[in-house]
Amino acid sequence: MSFLHVSRDGEIATAILSRGKVNALNEPMVEEITRSFEDLATDNEVKSIIFTGSGKFFSFGFDVPEFLNYSKSDFIRYLEKFTNFYTYLFLFPKPIVAALNGHTIAGGCMLATACDFRLMVTGKAKIALNEITFGSAVLAGSVEMLKYCVGSRNAQSILYNGTMYSAEEAFELGLVDQVSSADALAEDARKVAQEFAKKNSSAFRCTKHLLRKSASEEMIKREKDAILDFVDIWYSEQTWENLKAIKIY
Repeated sequence: MSFLHVSRDGEIATAILSRGKVNALNEPMVEEITRSFEDLATDNEVKSIIFTGSGKFFSFGFDVPEFLNYSKSDFIRYLEKFTNFYTYLFLFPKPIVAALNGHTIAGGCMLATACDFRLMVTGKAKIALNEITFGSAVLAGSVEMLKYCVGSRNAQSILYNGTMYSAEEAFELGLVDQVSSADALAEDARKVAQEFAKKNSSAFRCTKHLLRKSASEEMIKREKDAILDFVDIWYSEQTWENLKAIKIY
């Protein structure tokens, strides 16, 4: 079963998350997404990428019920794969436009902040890094990417409060760059991707690297310790009870 559907239309590729009703992330899905983006990176015909989800979710984030069956060592292995992927995405050599078609929560929000431009559908959809509300820590990369997107003060507010933001509220914070109606999202994302595709590829790649170099170095330097802290808190008694109450299907 494929968890990421990739199509190409001229210079623009579209990658659609597709796993169940909420596109919850598990280990095989992260492995597949990583391979697919590695293929897109080396496809000389593709100049920009639209990254979106199926249904009413971009992504719920981690498939919590599945990970409750993981040992600590297995969960560390998954977190290493996940953080390696969002770091790769953050430094991806081509422009990535996130078309947030629905709820974009926790790990899903981390993937969104790794992209170059975020459009979000208006209406009931929410976006959040809400780990603190169920007693979880955050990862080093999620902090650095968020700070890169919204600045340190807004990042602090988002992470301390764990608020679920509407598209309009997220736009005010700088968490998304554009708000679109459900009917217009796909076309709006394509217009942004087309503008990116017109840019000189080498110049874009160099500029992106320079812009994100400091943040990515912090991510890489701090991630190993952050993963260990994340796992310790995840398996703590209080957080574990909160996690067991999460239902996603």
